Amino acid sequence: MTPLVVALGDRQYRVERPWGDLPEGPGRISDVACDAAGNVLVQYRTDPYVEQGGPAIVVLSPAGERIAAWGAGEVADGHMATVHPDGRVFVVDRDAHEVIIFSAAGHRLGALGKRHQPGMPFNAPCDIAFAPDGSMYVADGYGNSLVHRFAADGTWLGAWGRPGQRAGEFSTPHSVWVLGDGRVLVADRENNRVQAFTPEGTHLFDIRDLHKPMDVHGGPEGSFYVTDQIPRLSQFNAEGKLIGRCRPVLNGAHGMWWEPASGVIYQSEQNPNRLTRLVPV
Repeated sequence: MTPLVVALGDRQYRVERPWGDLPEGPGRISDVACDAAGNVLVQYRTDPYVEQGGPAIVVLSPAGERIAAWGAGEVADGHMATVHPDGRVFVVDRDAHEVIIFSAAGHRLGALGKRHQPGMPFNAPCDIAFAPDGSMYVADGYGNSLVHRFAADGTWLGAWGRPGQRAGEFSTPHSVWVLGDGRVLVADRENNRVQAFTPEGTHLFDIRDLHKPMDVHGGPEGSFYVTDQIPRLSQFNAEGKLIGRCRPVLNGAHGMWWEPASGVIYQSEQNPNRLTRLVPV
């Protein structure tokens, strides 16, 4: 094997792929997240009509050993998954129009939205992120062109957005992340940009040097990462200035996660179906 190294600014990373003891199927690897212990939660997306029986979440140790799997039969079409600071796991069940809340062990605790009821309030949602004050934001990007805001207790606080290309409009808001100062970043995929907003939805700025951005995720020192379909992984500072870029995967990562304790960056790929790990060197 020829070792590969990529760089983001002055940081270099060793590329490891495929990584982790993951099942070959059914389903495609759609997203990845880490808990406080550094365990890696890998989300599998399946078609419930033809791919039954596989887990929705496979849990790996930091060394890549398979330690748990859960969610089979409970998630129809898992699109993105995020670990809450308190350890709960939020799975965006896109085609069921619901964000399911699980315990760390995979037990259903509740949900945002009404299952199999489009428009209540979701219509094929994409992603969820958490703000420092506990509020939650959902990118509702396939049937709607909205970003919803919820209180920490799940109370719906409102939404913003509409179809279009102007500031505050969306064409598939595919991913969302909240920075430490409360600003909300939205990967506006088909508009080839990331938009930044205040917590209440006032537009701040765009980053347009992107091609179909798939995921946006926080990084060190107030920075953030964006995966796109060139394919690239880009890192920007808190003001949206480019820090660095690399090409760590073959066909674009659908999801990603930065694990702060180790500095490792995980990338979830669907073609080929695998997890890629970027290890600081």
